[in-house]
Amino acid sequence: MRTPSLATAVGLAVGMLGPLLLASPAGRVLGDPARMRTHLFGQLAMWALLAFVLWIVLGVERRPLASIGLRPPGWRSLAWGLALAALVMWVITPFNLWLLRVTGLRGYESTIAKFGEWPLALQIFAVLTAGIVEEVLYRGFPLERIAEWSGSALVAGAVVVVVFALVHLPMWGPGPVLTFVVSGAVVAGWYIWQRDLTATIVMHVIVDAMGLIIVPRLSS
Repeated sequence: MRTPSLATAVGLAVGMLGPLLLASPAGRVLGDPARMRTHLFGQLAMWALLAFVLWIVLGVERRPLASIGLRPPGWRSLAWGLALAALVMWVITPFNLWLLRVTGLRGYESTIAKFGEWPLALQIFAVLTAGIVEEVLYRGFPLERIAEWSGSALVAGAVVVVVFALVHLPMWGPGPVLTFVVSGAVVAGWYIWQRDLTATIVMHVIVDAMGLIIVPRLSS
């Protein structure tokens, strides 16, 4: 176990709770939520949170990006990312859809429909934001640091999965949040095994691009 530093604790609080504030009524400080400009500001705010966390890692902790699982892009990470994306889309997603039917909870449709009203450029930017920023804020940085503090990667993984799912509650609702716990647990387990955040970023971008942009456009 490692004693947590104040800077790291602040980084965790800002990185993990900042997106929740943006999704809450406090996010109205960015403007009218019905306007596309406000959504753009929200995406830019997420990148600002990422910049802050990376500054904590590199400038304050003085640790390499490898300490949060970020590796230089390579064929190995790309291959793993593609494999994880296939697992999520073809195995986990059908299970999650079955889970929604069994529980009777509302699915993804209404949120995807609202997302479909955004301009394509903003949709692509949002998918890249989710894939890159969320993987750092909700997997690499917190999982690694909480694992150091607690002495258990499993404890860290459980905390990260639950927080990540709950942060999506205001936008997606309880049904999707339940499925995010399932998919998040699988990906967190893989990350604990391989410690390759670059691969999970690749996976996240592919899955979100397929689910939020490509499939809805092909189905319309």
